[in-house]
Amino acid sequence: MNNNPACLSILQLSDLHILAAPEDKLLGINTEHYFHACLDQAFAEKRHFDLILLTGDLAQDPCAASYRRILNSLEVYETPCICLPGNHDDYELMQQVFNADSINCRKQVFLDNWQLISLNSQIPGEPGGHLSNEELAFLENCLTENPSRHALIAVHHHCLETKSPWMDTMIIDNSRELWAIVDEYPQVKAITTGHIHQILDIKTASLRVLGVPSTCFQFVPGSTEFAVNDTAPGYRLIELYADGRVESGVMRLAEPLAGLQTNLHEY
Repeated sequence: MNNNPACLSILQLSDLHILAAPEDKLLGINTEHYFHACLDQAFAEKRHFDLILLTGDLAQDPCAASYRRILNSLEVYETPCICLPGNHDDYELMQQVFNADSINCRKQVFLDNWQLISLNSQIPGEPGGHLSNEELAFLENCLTENPSRHALIAVHHHCLETKSPWMDTMIIDNSRELWAIVDEYPQVKAITTGHIHQILDIKTASLRVLGVPSTCFQFVPGSTEFAVNDTAPGYRLIELYADGRVESGVMRLAEPLAGLQTNLHEY
């Protein structure tokens, strides 16, 4: 990663799990504290991003107050932000709160000769992911109408296996349909996801598939059942170049995760 001004720079944060009140804790940790810490560190190190991308599970038990505090935190940085829904989110409420010109839930954004296409993989009330016919048609339409633009696709649920058996029960259940479309459009250069609370970086023949740590607790890689560890929270930096090249890396907080309850079996 570098500070080349010729590329577009995106800060991806995911799985914030912000609670109803600032002092509330989840699995023993204050999720809001670590969200702020990730934002602070990212901007202290780089200072400028063209876009912030939040890839779902912004709230744990969604309410207007939690989304408004996220909005207030983002406004400080004066950077455009796109918000995607995760399985824990209330998408309708998100769209009501995140409705400013610079911070919103827009599904298609043009950035120089790139387009960001955001897909909704939420199944209301269920932890797993699915892309409706409408979402798939939207994706194909975006790609068909903009053949000269490189494309970055963002979606909450993962579309390739993580090799964590319990996590992979929640993969996008019709991901083959997603890949059937993507394979037809070589301008798609990367897909980036949330949900998995761990790093994923897979290069296929034509593109790169990315997953990002949570800004709070992390899932144990390769686990057969729910398990968390105290690996430091993190975020992903994505750089998009005019020639279609994608560079990306994960950064973590210097401070360790404090107070995590690892003996619980769900959250």
